Amino acid sequence: MLLTAVLMPATEGGLTAFNPETGTTTQGETVEEALANLREATALYLEEFPLVASGRPLVTTFEVEVRG
Repeated sequence: MLLTAVLMPATEGGLTAFNPETGTTTQGETVEEALANLREATALYLEEFPLVASGRPLVTTFEVEVRG
């Protein structure tokens, strides 16, 4: 099953990893560790709450003007 991973720098160091399809979130010190932890957390989640894939996700970015 192809799922989405969003990785962001964590304030305490390392990375936070998030899967938007399931809401699972975890962290790791490296990209590889964060993805491995997310893969494990998501697999455990899917054992309890199966997900029916509905196509490939579209991931993009956008900018917001911050006034101040």
